[in-house]
Amino acid sequence: MESEQLFHRGYYRNSYNSITSASSDEELLDGAGVIMDFQTSEDDNLLDGDASIGTHYTMTNGGSINSSTHLLDLLDEPIPGVGTYDDFHTIDWVREKCKDRERHRRINSKKKESAWEMTKSLYDAWSGWLVVTLTGLASGALAGLIDIAADWMTDLKEGICLSALWFNHEQCCWGSNETTFEERDKCPQWKTWAELIIGQAEGPGSYIMNYIMYIFWALSFAFLAVSLVKVFAPYACGSGIPEIKTILSGFIIRGYLGKWTLMIKTITLVLAVASGLSLGKEGPLVHVACCCGNIFSYLFPKYSTNEAKKREVLSAASAAGVSVAFGAPIGGVLFSLEEVSYYFPLKTLWRSFFAALVAAFVLRSINPFGNSRLVLFYVEYHTPWYLFELLPFILLGVFGGLWGAFFIRANIAWCRRRKSTKFGKYPVLEVIIVAAITAVIAFPNPYTRLNTSELIKELFTDCGPLESSSLCDYRNDMNASKIVDDIPDRPAGTGVYSAIWQLCLALIFKIIMTVFTFGIKVPSGLFIPSMLAYYHHDWFIFKEWCEVGADCITPGLYAMVGAAACLGGVTRMTVSLVVIVFELTGGLEYIVPLMAAVMTSKWVGDAFGREGIYEAHIRLNGYPFLDAKEEFTHTTLAADVMRPRRSDPPLAVLTQDNMTVEDIENLINETSYNGFPVIMSKESQRLVGFALRRDLTIAIESARKKQEGIVGSSRVCFAQHTPSLPAESPRPLKLRSILDMSPFTVTDHTPMEIVVDIFRKLGLRQCLVTHNGRLLGIITKKDILRHMAQTANQDPASIMFN
Repeated sequence: MESEQLFHRGYYRNSYNSITSASSDEELLDGAGVIMDFQTSEDDNLLDGDASIGTHYTMTNGGSINSSTHLLDLLDEPIPGVGTYDDFHTIDWVREKCKDRERHRRINSKKKESAWEMTKSLYDAWSGWLVVTLTGLASGALAGLIDIAADWMTDLKEGICLSALWFNHEQCCWGSNETTFEERDKCPQWKTWAELIIGQAEGPGSYIMNYIMYIFWALSFAFLAVSLVKVFAPYACGSGIPEIKTILSGFIIRGYLGKWTLMIKTITLVLAVASGLSLGKEGPLVHVACCCGNIFSYLFPKYSTNEAKKREVLSAASAAGVSVAFGAPIGGVLFSLEEVSYYFPLKTLWRSFFAALVAAFVLRSINPFGNSRLVLFYVEYHTPWYLFELLPFILLGVFGGLWGAFFIRANIAWCRRRKSTKFGKYPVLEVIIVAAITAVIAFPNPYTRLNTSELIKELFTDCGPLESSSLCDYRNDMNASKIVDDIPDRPAGTGVYSAIWQLCLALIFKIIMTVFTFGIKVPSGLFIPSMLAYYHHDWFIFKEWCEVGADCITPGLYAMVGAAACLGGVTRMTVSLVVIVFELTGGLEYIVPLMAAVMTSKWVGDAFGREGIYEAHIRLNGYPFLDAKEEFTHTTLAADVMRPRRSDPPLAVLTQDNMTVEDIENLINETSYNGFPVIMSKESQRLVGFALRRDLTIAIESARKKQEGIVGSSRVCFAQHTPSLPAESPRPLKLRSILDMSPFTVTDHTPMEIVVDIFRKLGLRQCLVTHNGRLLGIITKKDILRHMAQTANQDPASIMFN
């Protein structure tokens, strides 16, 4: 009985295996400069999406008056092409969920028929866990591969290990007997390029040769990375998180999570990190993990034929990506929940947790850094923090918020300029210029020469007797009776002062270069700026709080809190960021300082604008994304936003039973709308349902091929009963089965605040507006985005569909 009701509502759908057509999701976008131009998309016209769900269409016709109630079924098998969405269109969440429930009912009803059906039922139930397991395994393995390759290629800029070419600098000197404690990074097996080319290890000639080779390798890596992206996979550039957020909200971007994008992103991420550009690999690792999730989902019909179910896998994959990027499985789950996911049911939470666990386990098994940790910069602090330190922690939060607001505005301004000027037409040249400037300025400063992870490790790590860093160059009193490490009040040596100056220059350099680097046509995540803390025991604040001869503050803790504050200011993450940094340090007692700094950075950043960097890039690219965090507070009504407006032509509609095949084909050819409301008649304007353009086109084409007698003058009927026709009239075509009999409707007096909430929470693409049952107009997701832009005093044409 329930199935019959679903059928009459237009929701009864037999599952259609669209693996053949869905493979287009993995197709390569050929061509160098792929520009996502939404302005010419059909999506912009009437409907925000083209919703062909995996559907078994049934169309019937009758030959005469006598046979009009005895119609034949035209389509006995699925039609190729039905069940997929067009590129740059939004999925219909409601129909996808309804289709999945119908599939689940069908499997449950058959499972008691035979052992084979029971096995299929179990396979279907376990396929979700299986796909997230495969995603976690692949994400962990690829992250380990990227970490190892990036370390080796970063050291390749400075020299090479003659005894084993595949060893990086540190591994090369591990087995050497000639290495001393003071010069632990020097050994005969490791040769700099100056030693190999001109035979000099020291002196100005050696320095210049190493300088030249450093720039050469940096430019080579950057050129190779941008060339691979441009030729093979244009979607492999950038961070990937803005697009993943948009995809998880229900948008279709073909090829963005395909196999070519995965392959090129993995290779070019290694090259981009090794080139020394001011970027991180955390964001791109989320993109890599989501590519794995998308590809594995095609192995299971439950996910390959249902876009809404596939997005549950992608949510779990994004958690696995953060898990391997930061070594923080729980933080990854919270990141997926807080930052990227649009629809996050409880079972997706469990599967995200499991995917993050598997990915972290695989990465730990590979042990890419040789420190038995998931990341290079894992640290442990054991010194407690003091109450007076809350003030500097909050000041770090203020700095992080200011830095985040500056970075977002400067980066978006530069990206907008890149889009609107000729400079954006030469992505290879831009990457080469940025890489050349970065390499020339970075080489003289040892802190900018380090890659991101090594720099963070250097700043996070506390000074101890085994540290050879210049940051730990404190003078030792050889006559003291205590062990060196027990004397916290040692005076700073010359190395500490020079290191502070170098770090200040490095901070300014990184701030400026990151603005220009984030968004270029290579894989680029966000660099994490870290703070350096320095104190002296004679300062007033420490005299009051610190005991003489006791450790008072932990400089590495300030670096960590500063990094969290800056990242929070840029992304506006809160809970997930605190948990990620907590998992990095393994210290529960630093939760309060982290929370204080991150919350302060968010408040300060929000004072300048509520958008994080990812939301700003979504708006810059014009993706149809309704942010759930954004509030709509205006008092407009549905009638103010719906189309057609007073100056527009009337709404294009279909009538229930007095249009011919030729009329409908002419309407389709003359308009670019993606769907048409069906009404009883032009006079009554009473709403019957909603028919999609794609469904109409496929249904008419199939009817012409499979049934004789369907001509241009054939009457098309959307009603349950075909009207009486003259005996000489051609056979009618009944299309009721493709009609959505229960489209979402609101009245013209519905507040837009409620309409926006409906669109957000149900994932709608369009909503029809009625008055006393009469059709007035239509509201699409893009109409809402335009209206929100106008209410915020922005020009919709400048931000939408660029």
